[in-house]
Amino acid sequence: MSSGAELTSQEYITHHLSNLKVGEGFWSLHLDSLGWSVFLGLVFLTIFRSVAKKATPGVPGKLQCAVEMVVGFVDESVKSTFHGKNALIAPLSLTIFVWILLMNSMDWVPVDLLPHLIHWVTGMPLGDIYMKPVPTADPNITFGLALGVFILIIYYSIKVKGVGGFMKELTTQPFGHWSLYPVNFILETVTMLARPLSLALRLFGNLYAGELIFLLIATIGVFQLPVHFLWAAFHLLVIPLQAFIFMMLTIVYLSLAHEDH
Repeated sequence: MSSGAELTSQEYITHHLSNLKVGEGFWSLHLDSLGWSVFLGLVFLTIFRSVAKKATPGVPGKLQCAVEMVVGFVDESVKSTFHGKNALIAPLSLTIFVWILLMNSMDWVPVDLLPHLIHWVTGMPLGDIYMKPVPTADPNITFGLALGVFILIIYYSIKVKGVGGFMKELTTQPFGHWSLYPVNFILETVTMLARPLSLALRLFGNLYAGELIFLLIATIGVFQLPVHFLWAAFHLLVIPLQAFIFMMLTIVYLSLAHEDH
């Protein structure tokens, strides 16, 4: 789809930011976001399982070396940040980091490549093709990830501290006097709810903004390539950084949930 002849710049950007969906309103499903999320999750599982099965104690191959570096990096991050005892945290952190990294990396795919491939294979008019390939530029995906983390926070807070200990934590700080317990409860509840909200919005905002800038670059015509490559090079930092931040905040929040003092 060109940015000029068929559509105005505004129409072009709006079209590319529209999801392929079924249903209406709250119950609509974004098929492109769900499809790419599942596909990239399977890519992660397939690669890591294959490397684990073929791993050798001798000189590792390039892929095994890369996987070992990622696993070692995540393991060190967990050891330095998580202060409880839970065998789930390291594999959970690895899954979050690699999965989000792969989803973010779809931002490097040229914005017109997939629609043109679909047009070439199926013959569908470009104006009828809706394909938003960056799952983390969809708030439904980022809120889904954050909701999963939030459920784990609540679960481990109650498991480690008990219901009474968890409620005591929500009501007795930061102010120690009993008359301020309702104020404490409101403040701590807002803080608790802000955690998944900040996780979801930070990831979504950065990737959505990045995708929007790629689309704006695509509308400038023949001069877009140099600018596109400069912005893509900047994303060499942004894409892994956002995956790292989401992983580290997850580790920190779960570490706080395991504190039983």
